[in-house]
Amino acid sequence: MQEIGHWINGKMVAGKSGRFAEVYNPATGELQARVALATADELAHAIAEAEKAQPAWAATNPQRRARVMMKLGDLINQHMDELAELVAREHGKTIPDAKGDVQRGLEVIEVCMGAPALLKGEYTDSAGPGIDLYSMRQPLGVVAAITPFNFPAMIPLWKMGPALSCGNAVILKPSERVPSTSLRLAQLAQEAGIPDGVLQVVNGDKEAVDGLIDNPTVQAIGFVGSTPIAQYIYGRAATNGKRAQCFGGAKNHMLIMPDADLDKAADALVGAGFGAAGERCMAISVAVPVGDETADRLIEKLVPRIEKLKVGPYTAGNDVDFGPVITRQAQERILGLIGSGVDQGAKIVVDGRGLKIQGYENGFYVGPTLFDNVTRDMDIYKQEIFGPVLSTVRAKTYEDALNLVIDNDYGNGTAIFTADGDTARDFASRVNVGMVGINFPIPVPLSYYTFGGWKKSAFGDLNQYGPDAFRFYTKTKTVTARWFSGIKEGAALNFKALD
Repeated sequence: MQEIGHWINGKMVAGKSGRFAEVYNPATGELQARVALATADELAHAIAEAEKAQPAWAATNPQRRARVMMKLGDLINQHMDELAELVAREHGKTIPDAKGDVQRGLEVIEVCMGAPALLKGEYTDSAGPGIDLYSMRQPLGVVAAITPFNFPAMIPLWKMGPALSCGNAVILKPSERVPSTSLRLAQLAQEAGIPDGVLQVVNGDKEAVDGLIDNPTVQAIGFVGSTPIAQYIYGRAATNGKRAQCFGGAKNHMLIMPDADLDKAADALVGAGFGAAGERCMAISVAVPVGDETADRLIEKLVPRIEKLKVGPYTAGNDVDFGPVITRQAQERILGLIGSGVDQGAKIVVDGRGLKIQGYENGFYVGPTLFDNVTRDMDIYKQEIFGPVLSTVRAKTYEDALNLVIDNDYGNGTAIFTADGDTARDFASRVNVGMVGINFPIPVPLSYYTFGGWKKSAFGDLNQYGPDAFRFYTKTKTVTARWFSGIKEGAALNFKALD
């Protein structure tokens, strides 16, 4: 049985705790490895070594750090197939989807190649008599990233790229369900020129999470996961005086107006609802057709598309549309929620229960499931299912549909399909959600913008990647400088303006 350790000071090291988490192949249900869970002492050692290494990295000029990002981007491209295989083997994604996972992370690394432009300060000449005023952005020191299972490559790259580009040292704690991709990325980062100790990968569970939050050397925490844990980490980090950006769950709605192209809307819903087995925080899990006629026509178009979806192992290549969910527990939870939807009165139109894949009977599979006539009080509406389940909530009017989104506790992503520009503009203006798609089902912004939700989907003032990331991973220092060039002035006892 393979035992997976940690990446400390530029090399793989075995865990010392004697505690392990099990790493499964979701496609087969087989136990394929054990990953060590760090002790408090192991974590403290990794943080201390990162603290030693960080000043020299911070003193490296931004352009040289950007060149390291350029080399890392090249290496990720060269190893795309290998990284996708690692993602698929531990997560269960199809190979094309796994490559998309790596690619979206790589795009953030590409933005980091331009970090010097994003790290510039401001300068005002002659702000007062003989006085110059300027600001500079400086790294925080040691920062931590706690990343989820559903994007083993993308989110670690979203975190480490900007943090490293700013001159910080990074402690990365990936999900213990998918440890191998982060460890391989750390090896590639070393090959690209990241000094030993500047990027540490420490595997662990809640003990490691609490250790990162409570260690006074760690200046900032970045987290992606469930809302209860996001809120817990944000509150505890704030209590300890740390910066924190914590991203939680989602319940993403897509409105379908009567004037929408229903073929395009149906295609969008199938891709956004069932891709990656629904294990995306930006997945569309609620379809909201406006009017019964729109709903009936939409369901009619969705059913054959959903029934044609092929579910299977990543080894089947392009012959499958999506794979298993991450664990047996996740599979059982999703199946339980589907059962509750039936019990609570929703109409199950396509039933994904009981799916068995020949030769992979022990895999963690759930078939694509479509519900109609879902109401707000049902568990399948209130909870984030994080599986291949699409719920249809019928709305009588546009205002009813809009208020459904506004009233929801989550505010990660939303979309509207319509041919009317006024309706689209009104929706984008009024909806209280962080990322909005107009005739676009998964509105993940490109890497030179920024990613973040509202309400219970995010805690913290700054978002992931883009300009916000460079603000989050740096602190601003402002300098007021005076050079006496024949200026004669006595002592000033009052607090006066520079002019």
